[in-house]
Amino acid sequence: MLNYNFPRHWPSADELPDSDETPVDNELQELIPGLLKAILLILWAERMDWFFGIDMAIYHHLNKPIIVPDAFLSLGVQRFYDEELRPSYVLWDENVIPQFVLEVVSATYRKEYSTKLDIYQDLGVLYYVIYSSRRRRKPRLEVHKLVNGKYELQPGNYVWMPEIGLGIGCERGNYSGVTREWLYWYDADGKRYLTPEEQVKESAQRADRLAERLRELGIDPDTIS
Repeated sequence: MLNYNFPRHWPSADELPDSDETPVDNELQELIPGLLKAILLILWAERMDWFFGIDMAIYHHLNKPIIVPDAFLSLGVQRFYDEELRPSYVLWDENVIPQFVLEVVSATYRKEYSTKLDIYQDLGVLYYVIYSSRRRRKPRLEVHKLVNGKYELQPGNYVWMPEIGLGIGCERGNYSGVTREWLYWYDADGKRYLTPEEQVKESAQRADRLAERLRELGIDPDTIS
């Protein structure tokens, strides 16, 4: 929850611009957050107390520039209010600071390791995650956790985030027809959650195995209604 005392007359999300109109310059800035959200939509399908924003403006003060992370996750908020959905994320409306923010570094460096880190730290974002596929000598995935008001880099490619109930990590896989390194969610034991496509394939394989077993027992699966 927020500790700020915002003026009550400040405008709501419906009255404010929904972005800073800065286009993404790399398709990964859309696909990586899109995959993470797609997994959550299945994993947390029954939960209505979370919101995952992609390239959405976060208003943290009316007189300060908005911030537009590639993605962010907030827990303890309504997943959606009505069929119009959120145009932006306004802290004095939501009263919840995102617990997780993701920045995907593109060809154009946008101060992900400096200015943005300071902004999220001052704002109180618990986990700030930076992913840069172009890094060679340093880890491509960095997970910074807020400890006593300062970010501390967490070790390892896979990092468990107990306050969120998810782990974050990267490994090679296929998404949207592209085989490369992607970011995924993991459980507390380090087991990766399946993508929607993987879940469909796994279900189909289980159905095929069941049908084959029924045939071995002399039962035609096509006759079972």
